Amino acid sequence: MTPSAPPREDAADGDRGLAGKTVVVTGAGRGIGLAITEAFLAAGCRVVAGSRQRTEALDRHLRQGADLTAVEIDLATPGGPAELVAEAVGLHGGIDVLVNNVGAVRPRLDGFLGVTDEDWDWTLTVNLMTAVRATRAALPHLIASGAGRIVAVSSVNARLPDPLVIDYGAAKAALTNFCKALSKEVGPHGVRVNSIGPGPVETALWQGADGVAAEIGRSRGVDPGDVARAAAARSVTGRFTRPSEVAQLVLFLAGPGGANITGADFVIDGGLVESL
Repeated sequence: MTPSAPPREDAADGDRGLAGKTVVVTGAGRGIGLAITEAFLAAGCRVVAGSRQRTEALDRHLRQGADLTAVEIDLATPGGPAELVAEAVGLHGGIDVLVNNVGAVRPRLDGFLGVTDEDWDWTLTVNLMTAVRATRAALPHLIASGAGRIVAVSSVNARLPDPLVIDYGAAKAALTNFCKALSKEVGPHGVRVNSIGPGPVETALWQGADGVAAEIGRSRGVDPGDVARAAAARSVTGRFTRPSEVAQLVLFLAGPGGANITGADFVIDGGLVESL
């Protein structure tokens, strides 16, 4: 690839500068991914949303006439991410923004020795390889757009190791490192790459019937609500981050306001991480 001078990404004050852009969001059916999808739709984007299952929330937006394509696909399969990207390119001729959001965590309640090779494979596939594969498929189109953007939703556990999620933290650390390394290669070609590290977020991943709080609560014989409240209390703000707050940060990094930001990792955790 021969580097070329990236175009300016100026926009008027208060203008997201994203209207008409084609955006691919992975893991878009619920939680953070759904909030990101909704935020891009509100900004006037065409969104291709990949999700293992079509959700009622996505169908509601389709019924309301949103410029949304919901693709039911298993992104953990080797060909799933490329298939999602191909769907977007076939529909819209290219891609401007890729949001690598899909991810999952399983608390390792039996400690490190209870984490099998199969567990490691699953965690690394869902949290790292889905992003690697989606990026590999999307990158030529992002370069062709002249000002492509990649935003990955990593985790505060990339820099806050926790034995309870030892494989998840390692996978997210790898994802954050991947984004930084890639940003150095593709920046001269006009593609910006950044990551976001949320702390606990108000989603089913943490607070659902089978979420982290519920699993820990069952294993320890305590109320899941108490588990969630204890986790929130570790933050300076005393609460979980809202999905919409993560989504607004994604929009900023994808838009003209973040035009000179690349290779950065933004923690949004209410002050949970104490070190600089």
